[in-house]
Amino acid sequence: MRRLAAAPPDLEGLVGEELDRRLLARSTRPVAVACSGGGDSLALLLAASAWARRAGRPLLALNVDHGLQALSPAWTDACAATARRLGHAFQALAWTGDKPPTGLPAAARNARHSLLAEAARRAGARVILMGHTADDGLEARAMRAEGATTPEPRAWAPSPVWPEGRGVFLLRPLLALRRAEIRDWLAARGETWIDDPANDNPASARARARRAIALGEAVLRDARAGASARDLALACVMDAGGGLRVARAVVREQPIEAVTRFVATACLCSAGTDRPPGAARTRALAGRLRGVAAVTATLAGARIEADREAVRFLREPGEAKRGGLASLRLAAGATGVWDGRFEITAECDIEVRASAGLRDGLPPDGLRALPPKARDALPMVGEASPALSRVAGVTSRALPLERLLAACGAVEREPA
Repeated sequence: MRRLAAAPPDLEGLVGEELDRRLLARSTRPVAVACSGGGDSLALLLAASAWARRAGRPLLALNVDHGLQALSPAWTDACAATARRLGHAFQALAWTGDKPPTGLPAAARNARHSLLAEAARRAGARVILMGHTADDGLEARAMRAEGATTPEPRAWAPSPVWPEGRGVFLLRPLLALRRAEIRDWLAARGETWIDDPANDNPASARARARRAIALGEAVLRDARAGASARDLALACVMDAGGGLRVARAVVREQPIEAVTRFVATACLCSAGTDRPPGAARTRALAGRLRGVAAVTATLAGARIEADREAVRFLREPGEAKRGGLASLRLAAGATGVWDGRFEITAECDIEVRASAGLRDGLPPDGLRALPPKARDALPMVGEASPALSRVAGVTSRALPLERLLAACGAVEREPA
């Protein structure tokens, strides 16, 4: 007996439901779509286009040429043609300059996310749609089993690059679908797509992972740790210097897995850094913080201080004293991020530097409100800190808490 082929999934319906749930119903902001021309991103662009027509939202298709394949300019042209056919704006982005001799996949991933985030921010988009599927999650797990640190894609997450990705979120509405299902859907519509030969290169860890995946394997997630880390983030408050504080009792209530994830994230956010701390050191510190004894530690550029009442995450002041906090020059009308912690906008030409050795210009009341070790890592413009006082022609916004909430899953929808 001949076996009947399974019907293609209702991909437009599934994507539309996820976009309705995550995105604002009435907004003039564009929604960005990362489009490589491959089957997954093509299906996403087609489904998102149907949703955009119904929701009245503009779409912006973004393509990144990594400069690693001879055919990549033709792939960019194909993406541009698809965007024109669907009536959406398109922007081509390119990773230029020298490529690293080692660690190329990770460098390409970081460059891709940086280019996408910067383009989205310029266009006013707060969300980038990406075409990752259930297979991508399985591949990431298989690669980690071989010793890689490849993260498993989440349906909704902040951009992984900092500070370029501040305020930008990634939405992956195809994670419940297998790659083969998506190609069945495209074939039923008569669509053609690009197959990158790099995906079949046996020297690639991802290509090896694809071959190792069993067809029926399910994508698993640690929802409990994520939810508990979110609870910890929601319990945090931030001081004027960008330090984070959470009640020690709240930390003790959570399981070690959740506290470990929260501690790693809080360290990155309070220090303004983007290199995650080592897993063993983070878990050991999380265990100490779940106790009652006083704790003083440094990790990933952050200083952690805990007493019986609270746990505080601060910028390690030793970095400032050793000249580790670089100055930032801003031209009139420009906005920049100083030390990964403060977004500063200037109405005139300014230089932002660390307050180490310059604290005499800080308001006494503002100083007394901060932990002693936090005072040397404040931003200074002239002889005053825009974090603690009004500086003529300068506005400042502390980023650590906003970043923490996004990273721990406390922001579940497109920001207004």
